[in-house]
Amino acid sequence: MVLKRLAEAVRECEEAIRLDPGYVRAHHRLGALLLSLGQVENARKHICFSGHQPDPVELQKLQSVEKHLNKCADARRVGDWKSTLREVDAAIVCGADASPQLCACRAEVLLKLHQLDDAFFALSNIPKSVPSASTHSPAKVFGMLSDAYVFFVRTQVELSRGRFDSALTAIEKAGQIDPHNVEISILLNNVRLVCRARARGMIIQVGKVHRGLLGLWRRAACWYKLGQWEKSVDDCNQALRIQPNYIKALLRRAASNSKLERWSEAVRDYEVLRRELPDDNEVAESLFHAQIALRKSRGEEVHNMKFGGDVESVSGLEQFRAAISSSGASVVHFKASSNAQCKQISPFLDALCSRYPSINFLKVDIDESPAIAHAENVRIVPTFKIYRNGSRVKEMVCPSQEVLESSVRHYSI
Repeated sequence: MVLKRLAEAVRECEEAIRLDPGYVRAHHRLGALLLSLGQVENARKHICFSGHQPDPVELQKLQSVEKHLNKCADARRVGDWKSTLREVDAAIVCGADASPQLCACRAEVLLKLHQLDDAFFALSNIPKSVPSASTHSPAKVFGMLSDAYVFFVRTQVELSRGRFDSALTAIEKAGQIDPHNVEISILLNNVRLVCRARARGMIIQVGKVHRGLLGLWRRAACWYKLGQWEKSVDDCNQALRIQPNYIKALLRRAASNSKLERWSEAVRDYEVLRRELPDDNEVAESLFHAQIALRKSRGEEVHNMKFGGDVESVSGLEQFRAAISSSGASVVHFKASSNAQCKQISPFLDALCSRYPSINFLKVDIDESPAIAHAENVRIVPTFKIYRNGSRVKEMVCPSQEVLESSVRHYSI
């Protein structure tokens, strides 16, 4: 529904500009829409419309998105997938929140980080159709046409799931859209070779692979009990190269990295496990303690951090100020009990509270606490504000679940 309205808005702006090429408001509006779609270069032409002062807010968003996209491209080029994920999330948070290409980029990065289910979920969130801007040059991402890139990523995800025919269909579509791109050509050739091998009966012997995985995990468990945590990590790495979502190996590697005080690596694995095992309280608690240890290792002050808990209800202004001034990040949901959107997003906020235990989650009913609403200038619900050590760092009005979680993830560590 959101994409449909976005497509209609793009068409209306283009039609208005066609009728009156000097219509400044239409140019600025179209620029904002194209920026939301991640089309930075096309957006710039309208936000910085020749002879007119650009909207300073949209210009700042444009510059922020462009900065993060450039960093994202640099990180992807060298295979720094953690940095790539951080920058693509930042670009989404800064304004490119309806970009299919950035959704595809998240899927590609998650796949490279061996988070297969998350990669598939990210890919499934990509809109089936994207509003076209007929008056603009085709957008590119990472050197390939943006539509081709989506199929390029889809191919990789389908391969990881063993759906070779679907992968071949996807990469052939990418090749048709952008036939001269080197990355696409290489992947197309590789997929064709795999499909030919399958047709000749050259298939993986699953039983042998399973026995190999089990042997590596058992040896890793032995190394762990002997205090040889480095060797335990090595065996887990070998197992995960064979089967990237092998839960036992992820658990053992996370525990071993915790013993080695490699908190960043431990947090990464526990975050994967948290998504794979959402009802496992032990994993949730291990993630929480690893996140706290990581923050301490960075020199951050950590006070009164307790594992678990629900979204805390805040009603008094002094209570509110004390809550947002606590160590770390706080996410505040300004709501009204009679508002349907607030009711709809509240269960998702509860899920985020469990998923990101290092974040303080608060809720304020603006009808019951008008003093807080007035102090924070909240007039529309649902509004979400993120605070770090008492200072507001992010504000979102009626955000989608994806944008909300991207923002929470961005400030969680």
